[in-house]
Order: sequence, then structure tokens, then C-alpha cells
Amino acid sequence: MFKEFRALNDITFQVRRGDVFGLVGTNGSGKSTMLKIIAGVLEPSSGTCTVRGSIAPLIELGAGFDPELTARENIYLNGSLLGYSRDFIDSHFDEIVDFAELRDFLDMPLKNYSSGMVARIAFSIATATEPDLLIVDETLSVGDFLFQQKCEERIQSLIDDSHVTVMLVSHDTSQVERMCDRCAWIEKGHLRMVGPADEVCSAYRSLGD
Repeated sequence: MFKEFRALNDITFQVRRGDVFGLVGTNGSGKSTMLKIIAGVLEPSSGTCTVRGSIAPLIELGAGFDPELTARENIYLNGSLLGYSRDFIDSHFDEIVDFAELRDFLDMPLKNYSSGMVARIAFSIATATEPDLLIVDETLSVGDFLFQQKCEERIQSLIDDSHVTVMLVSHDTSQVERMCDRCAWIEKGHLRMVGPADEVCSAYRSLGD
């Protein structure tokens, strides 16, 4: 017997240019589905989602990569999927590799990389340019703490220098409070709260009290 499941129900919020906007909620609440709709990977079954500007999505770790190809080849493959020209990748190749700190493993097939190493490559490619909107879904939680810190610094520089809009999904509420101005709490497909990041995260944490 078929039973319809709605991942999101009547969710409404607005993210302004230059915002650093967080999404919190327990597992299975629809956060990643929301980001996929914003990124254009999924279409909403009802309602509308309007995005103005270019998007660099870091939604699913390894999406847009071929595990049989080397890291070098995947940089060009993933870059092309993000809309980068070959000339652009050529001119930014060393910058991408140096940020990822994986030069010694460039010609190794990606299937031999750890998830943290894949995250390094993915983040480096996505932030090689200055998108209007950077979407980050739990990617920062995969790498080691030193690389997480490095990624946060890169995001902060994009915010401060280029006014890039950032949407961040994380189960680490301290990270959301540290990085985000505003936040939405989505729980089991329903919008529970939108507001200042510290107030929303505090309310979300009280769920376990």
C-alpha cells in the first residue's frame, strides 16, 4: 500500500544577501532535502524556491566525483560540474591542491581516499571561486579539527571580503552559533523557529531537556 511521505511541510523563510544562515534539526527532519531544493537538485512538489546568483553546493560528500579517477582528474571533473572552465581550473589548480594539502596523493584514485580527504578536495574546489551562495551540509564535520578550522577561516574570508551568502547545516550548535547570524530549526519536516542563531540553537538544545 502506497503512503505519501512529505519531507517538508509549508516551510517559509528568507535568506538575505550576505547572511550566514544556519539550519538545525534532528536527523531525518528535512534539512538536506531543503538544501537540495535550494541548490536545484530537487524540485518542490508545491510552493516555490527562488535563488538569485551562482551557487557552490557542498551537499553530499563525493557527489560529482568518480572514484575510479585520480584526484587530479576529479578536480577537473567536479570543477566542470560547478561551471568552471578548463582555463579557470588550470589557473587555480595549484591553489586548490595547496588548500587541500593533498599534493602527494594527486595521482591516486579517489576510491583510495578517506572521507576526510575527499572532503578536503570537495571544499577546495567549491571555494576556488566566490559564489553568491555557498551551501555547506555537514561537510566540515568530516575532516580533522585543523582542517575544519581552516575551512571556517576560508568561509569567514569569503563572507568578510566578498559578502558571500552562506547556508550551513550542522549538528554542532556551537559551530552554528559561532558562524551564523540567523538560523532556522526544522523538526520532522516542520518549521519550528526562525531567528537569531543563538536563540534558535538554545531552543533546539532544550529539546533534549
